Parts: sequence; C-alpha cells; structure tokens
Amino acid sequence: MQVIQFKFDNERPIYLQLVEQLRVAIVSGAYAAGSRLPSVRELAVMAKVNPNTMQKALTELESDRLIFTERTNGKYGTKDQRLLAKIKTELASDLVQKYTSDMAKIGITYADSIKYLKQLGGQ
Repeated sequence: MQVIQFKFDNERPIYLQLVEQLRVAIVSGAYAAGSRLPSVRELAVMAKVNPNTMQKALTELESDRLIFTERTNGKYGTKDQRLLAKIKTELASDLVQKYTSDMAKIGITYADSIKYLKQLGGQ
C-alpha cells in the first residue's frame, strides 16, 4: 500500500486539499494507473481526517473520472492515459502560472524567470 504524506493548510476546505493531493498522487504514478487505492478508512487514517471527508474527496475524483469503483472490490485509479496526460498538463500549467506570477510580484520578467528556472532549477 502506497503511503501519501498529506499536508493541510487552514486557508481552504480540507476535502479540496485532499482532492488536490490525491489527484497529484494518481497523475504522478504514486498510485499506478488501474491500481487499487486504499480503502476510504485507510486513506482517512493516513490523512488523519474523518472518513466522511475522505469519501467526499473521492466522490469528486470519481466525478472527474480519475478513479472508478468496482462494486465490492474497491476504488481504482483510472487507466485512461489521455485523461492522465491532460490533467498532468493542467496541473503543470497552474504551477507555471503561479511561478511566473510570483516572480512578477518581485519584479522579475517572464523571460528572466525562465532564466532563473534554468539556472537554479538544476538543469
């Protein structure tokens, strides 16, 4: 069983943070495509949240088609590689926008922020 280190802030609802962190775990391959996820109770224990809160997050992931339920067998990560690639691109886009926006706040242009990324990002 894969163990995720859940981290929460007080800025947003916990279930939304669960959705985001589980989405990343699924898209990144921490839970391999098509693999069985831990039960709602196991995930709730890992995250130290109420099982109802975890169920709410999983319901949202299911409506996004990132997970699916096999009756009496549990929940599984999607096998849809196109969907995984699409969501990975969306997540990357959000991170790039946040990075360039944060850099602009400290007076660094887009072009210079790319230079910093190349210099300091280890590439």
